[in-house]
Amino acid sequence: MSKLEELRKKAMALPEQPGVYIMKNADGDIIYIGKAKILKNRVSQYFGSQNNHPSKVRRMVENVFDFDYIIVSSEFEALVLECSLIKEHTPKYNILLKDDKGYSYIKVGNKSWKSISSVFRKDDEDASYYGPYMASDTVNSALKEAMDIFQLPHCNKRFPEDIRKKGRPCLNYHIKLCSGACAGIISREEHNRNVDEALRFVLGGRNEILNELKTEMNKAAESLEFERAAKLRDKIQSIEKISRKQNVVDIKYKNQDVFGIESIGDKSCVNVLTVRKGTIVSTENYITDRLENGEEELIQLLANYYSGRTDFPDRICIEEEISDTEMLFRYLDSLSSKKIRIYSPKAGEGLSLMELAKRNASEKLSRVLTAHDKKRAVLLELKELLGLEKIPSVIEAYDISNMSGSENVGGMITFVDGKPDKKRYRRFEIKGFIGQDDYRSLAEVMERRINEYRENKGTDNSFGIMPDLILIDGGAGQVNAVEPVMKRMGFDVPVFGMVKDGKHRTRAITSVGSEISINDNRSVFTLVSDIQEEVHRYAIGYHRKLKEKNTFSSQLLQIPGVGEQRAKKLLLKFGSMSKLREADVEELMQVQGISEATAEIIYKYLRML
Repeated sequence: MSKLEELRKKAMALPEQPGVYIMKNADGDIIYIGKAKILKNRVSQYFGSQNNHPSKVRRMVENVFDFDYIIVSSEFEALVLECSLIKEHTPKYNILLKDDKGYSYIKVGNKSWKSISSVFRKDDEDASYYGPYMASDTVNSALKEAMDIFQLPHCNKRFPEDIRKKGRPCLNYHIKLCSGACAGIISREEHNRNVDEALRFVLGGRNEILNELKTEMNKAAESLEFERAAKLRDKIQSIEKISRKQNVVDIKYKNQDVFGIESIGDKSCVNVLTVRKGTIVSTENYITDRLENGEEELIQLLANYYSGRTDFPDRICIEEEISDTEMLFRYLDSLSSKKIRIYSPKAGEGLSLMELAKRNASEKLSRVLTAHDKKRAVLLELKELLGLEKIPSVIEAYDISNMSGSENVGGMITFVDGKPDKKRYRRFEIKGFIGQDDYRSLAEVMERRINEYRENKGTDNSFGIMPDLILIDGGAGQVNAVEPVMKRMGFDVPVFGMVKDGKHRTRAITSVGSEISINDNRSVFTLVSDIQEEVHRYAIGYHRKLKEKNTFSSQLLQIPGVGEQRAKKLLLKFGSMSKLREADVEELMQVQGISEATAEIIYKYLRML
């Protein structure tokens, strides 16, 4: 009995009651924790046919050696226990919402000249720390704004050690982003006051500070302290400018969390926009394994996100609707004192915020993924777009080139993992017929390619493996010319055509029965365009080279005493007519079969042309 059959037998013996199941690998490590309304039904699904499972679930099942379970009285209790166990064990295949940068603190250095900065750990016993904050980007952005408004130095200078009263301040002073402490322009007391005000600003005292500054400005003006009043006015204007910038979008629903999810390859990013009092106050990014299991993963994601939190919205916005929300509502109600609504926006402000969150998630993913990840991600998107069974790691593309039926050639290029592999490029001179017929040419090329595979299968020869996908430069007619050959020869490789528009630009991918637009998928469009341009360049390059060779050969045959064999040897030796013309008699005699007399005839003939 196989391990899968053994696990299925054990699963079929489970009770038909709600509970939590705990999957373990061969080392006894917990790799997945889930909940079930009926344990027997849910767990046995894992160990049946693997064809219906998403790839992440299949990978998890492949690593399951055994499982445990805990019976509870309701599915709600199962959800609560599931969240608790996931937080405790952090299993590999569960959704683990880890902030992309970790927790952030605001650090205030308490030396004679105070300093303020954002840090990831507490490393100074004499400093004061505020936090931790999960939204690191938001903290850094707010801190920069506060330092600009209160003209705190952004440099690494230390005070009072680096104060040079006769020195000149940097550009930031002249554009009113620094008070010039390094040049002794500001006193220690005023500098420290600015640090305290910046801290209040970051911690949420913006409106309070604004009212105080306005009062101080009016008093300074009444006392004829116009320079001080002007400085206070500048701070007020800076705060108001930032406030206007942050409220460009008037968010009507004042208290909500918006979840945007984007996936590339085997990774997903969850971006959470936190809206409070009608303003986006923070944004958080979480990188996790690809989310592909629908409603079950969404419920787990939301339950894990809000478990242990104290700040709850009135509304949660998610893209996908959850049909069974009763249990999730109960769980959220147990955490919060307010009723929370779950909303899937289809238009208006909610949809705009959702799209903003998705753009943030997509941008974050594009930054954290490596170049290899991105190539694999594009291939995964191509797989899904074309409905392929597996990721097309090896792609072959074909094109035919000729001029009125002469020098009829085919070009084959190979892309491996999204990049050209020029060692595996191949050229075919059409031999089966004379004349212009792209369909017959493609059929001949494909038959010769498959025969090469049969002869070289299992060797290091580049023909020794078949591709995962074949692309033809052309439409349904070209595809229809190739597919019968493959079926007749017993090969089942997906074949699609690359269609161009009236301006010879890639427009779509086609099969015999339908056309698939790729204009809306930028990454797939770029890959297919690159493949189409490369195979066209390669095929037409071979056509031109063959034409030049044949022209060269025909010219040589006009020389007395030069037949096909001697013309071929001269062609191999010199490569082009221009190089042959530059050769002297002695160089011509170096070619096998060319005597001194023949060399002199060739030499004189070429100079008469």
